[in-house]
Amino acid sequence: MAVRLRADAERNRVALLAAARQVFSEQGLEASLDEIARRAGVGNATLYRRFPTRQDLIAAVFADRKATHVELGDRALAHPDPWQGFVGYLTGLCEMQAENRGLGELLVTVNFDGDERLTQLRTTSQRRAREVIERAQAAGALRADFDLGDLWRILMANAGVLERSHDATSWRRQLTLVLEGLSPR
Repeated sequence: MAVRLRADAERNRVALLAAARQVFSEQGLEASLDEIARRAGVGNATLYRRFPTRQDLIAAVFADRKATHVELGDRALAHPDPWQGFVGYLTGLCEMQAENRGLGELLVTVNFDGDERLTQLRTTSQRRAREVIERAQAAGALRADFDLGDLWRILMANAGVLERSHDATSWRRQLTLVLEGLSPR
């Protein structure tokens, strides 16, 4: 049975999560926890009482967004055209990175330091990614030598473009060029 928080403790938890979403989105996963506590209107002790580690806070903030990653894979697999499903999937991942710096970093994070929620979601999202890739390849729409590592490299490159570009849409140009290179046509 889950422990119910007092009303003020629940308000603090909600405020911390909202502030963390905003700060991580703006500044990335290494953002100041002091800044998160300040924006939430609570002290550092309250933050650490609710979320003892940075990883606990990251998991609480992003578990639902990682679930969105899995949903992108499901939508891609449901698309009647395997190539368009793949394009939609990759575009969706790049959009997620563009909209949220913290999530963008999380998408290319290798290790979640034992957080079971994020590790399980990563396993599921990688399985979906493989299925999307294999489906597009089986249809002859995607290069046969493309693999999950290539997908990860595209996301790493996109993260670099997002970090260094002053044009918020430059990632779309890069993605267009990448997709043109991935089609065997």
